[in-house]
Amino acid sequence: MAARDVDEQLRVLRAGSVDCITEDELSRRLASGRSLRVKLGLDPSRPDIHIGHAVVLRKLRRFQDLGHTAVLIVGDFTAQLGDPSGRSATRPALSKADADTNAATYFEQAQRILSPDRLEIRHNSEWLGEMGIDDVLRLTARSTVARMLERDDFAKRYAAGTPISVMELLYPLLQGWDSVMVRADVELGGTDQLFNLLAARGLQEHEGQPPQVVLTMPLLVGLDGSQKMTKSLDNFVGVTEAPEAQFGKLMRIPDDAMPEYVELATGWHPDRVAETLGELEATEGADRGELKRLLARTIVDLYHGDGAGARAEAEFDRVYRDHAAPRDVEEFVLSPAELRDGRIEVGRLLALAGLVGSNREGRRKITEGGVYLGDERVTDPSVEVAPADVDGRFLRLGRRRWRRIRAG
Repeated sequence: MAARDVDEQLRVLRAGSVDCITEDELSRRLASGRSLRVKLGLDPSRPDIHIGHAVVLRKLRRFQDLGHTAVLIVGDFTAQLGDPSGRSATRPALSKADADTNAATYFEQAQRILSPDRLEIRHNSEWLGEMGIDDVLRLTARSTVARMLERDDFAKRYAAGTPISVMELLYPLLQGWDSVMVRADVELGGTDQLFNLLAARGLQEHEGQPPQVVLTMPLLVGLDGSQKMTKSLDNFVGVTEAPEAQFGKLMRIPDDAMPEYVELATGWHPDRVAETLGELEATEGADRGELKRLLARTIVDLYHGDGAGARAEAEFDRVYRDHAAPRDVEEFVLSPAELRDGRIEVGRLLALAGLVGSNREGRRKITEGGVYLGDERVTDPSVEVAPADVDGRFLRLGRRRWRRIRAG
């Protein structure tokens, strides 16, 4: 392969990444001209994926587009142990049935990103489930407790006196053994996985294999612009969410988080990324708002097809600029059993409809001035309404949360 071709591949593959251990090794393997085996371990602890998870999947797709083979490892065996990477406590273990169910949902969503060609799917129960105690003991002899305690999360827990089970110490070795079994040339992962990815290199060398190249990707910041994207903080964009929901969420990204989304979430070539980052640096105000719209349209198109972003943008403007109701609003049927003397407090109605967590929160939102019935703002937290007063009308909390009320 020509040196220029290798340099271009390397530039594309390194774009947006953090660690590459080592770039010289990756360059030599690309220059060999053979299809590399690029491993990514799947954590099946949860079924749904968001665009933060998609960062490393898009890098894997880059490898596929360049003619390399993606090897997805379903950690159905290790999920039964719990991976503590980047955590201050043990992650709860799963049953194999739950791990398999989650993995199936994950793959359905990952198909929006990965190509079915040059894709190999393996389960680490194939080899780890067959290991006897003698095999495990031989594996443990290839590392030391001191080496394991170099890992940041283990070191912090040890210093704080937080228990660390021997089983957890085995996790990096088991994940590393996956690389031995599939003869990985490259392994991808988040920066929180660096220790585990490096552990595989030593195991491969011990087995007479060339050590895998390790390539890590940053953890995408969430919509709050401060903490990493996660469902638990409700700062995420799911890959299977409706286009309108994705677009609306992406328009909430703080301006200072936009460069990270441009680089990690758009799927653009490095040249396009560099051009857009330059535009971001040179613009402010309304022009920056237009770039955010471009970013949102691009990401929606990635998961829903060309044109979906533009349609979602039009719906966004219709709802948030023109103050029209969304076209698809969830209905809530008010049961007669919830009435008192034929009426119900609007604060209670908000809670029953799922717009707030409690009656008290509903009354507080009314006091804050963010609750509307149709076009009328509700200002009295103790106001009661009859079913006939609300049947067919929209109940709205703020700009983004709507329910159509039906009398039961």
